[in-house]
Amino acid sequence: MAIFHQLPDSVFQLLAVFLSIIIEALPFVLLGSIVSGFIEVFLTPEKVKNFLPKNKVLAILFGTLVGFIFPSCECGIVPIITRFLEKKVPSYTAIPFMATAPIINPVVLFATYMAFGNSWYYVILRFLGAFLIAMILGILLGFVVDDQILQDKRKSNHVHDYSGLSAGKKIFQSLVHAVDEFFDTGRYLIFGSFVAAGMQTYLPTQILTTIGHNSVTAILIMMLLAFILSLCSEADAFIGASLLSSFGVAPTVAFLIIGPMVDIKNLIMMKHQFKTRFVGLFVGTASLVTVIYCLALGVI
Repeated sequence: MAIFHQLPDSVFQLLAVFLSIIIEALPFVLLGSIVSGFIEVFLTPEKVKNFLPKNKVLAILFGTLVGFIFPSCECGIVPIITRFLEKKVPSYTAIPFMATAPIINPVVLFATYMAFGNSWYYVILRFLGAFLIAMILGILLGFVVDDQILQDKRKSNHVHDYSGLSAGKKIFQSLVHAVDEFFDTGRYLIFGSFVAAGMQTYLPTQILTTIGHNSVTAILIMMLLAFILSLCSEADAFIGASLLSSFGVAPTVAFLIIGPMVDIKNLIMMKHQFKTRFVGLFVGTASLVTVIYCLALGVI
């Protein structure tokens, strides 16, 4: 035990932050893996085709808004989305859902309302920003760029037919898939959480708070802070509210929008499942639209 007493305090701080991120994120990854397993077994491509709107624009809008009734934290959304894509859900529907589900769901919106002193103002701004990003991503995937976004190893997965199984066997197979998905995704969550903890420990946030002199810089700093902190969307509004007096409205809204879409742990999980080109498109589009949207808020 003496060896632990020789370690610097920063190491203990790193481990504490790492464990806090893992404890916060693992339940949502587990839930996302379970949902993914049930999607794999119970949802067929034929059911998807019959359920989704035939019109592309309506399908994009559907994907953007369905997160309100089918909520998911960003920690567990990636396995759900990859399974939807494998079940032939169009990327222009699935990706808008991935962008908005961690933000527009009732739990997060209510937490935002409470964090900012029972104010609907920040709830509306957060909702509109997420909606705008998701719609633009859907339009890009539906009409402009290549929508084959899964890595080839995911696209080549064999599709199993579970239709002949009893209900009990289907549930068992769902849980088997959930376990596989949980351990597959969990290793990338652990690595991403460790990186996030390291950056929180060794990158002093005081540096960030002292260089935000103008609107653009302040917005970019708050986006970087959201990326580094890698908070779950159920909790980030309370941190954002504590930074409001230091940075102002527009940078705080940027923090609330970009964090659930792009953080360290989520980015590493995405990189494992999606093509690098798409990850770049997702991050670039979400970041650029967030900056423009928040700058417009400053003008208004």
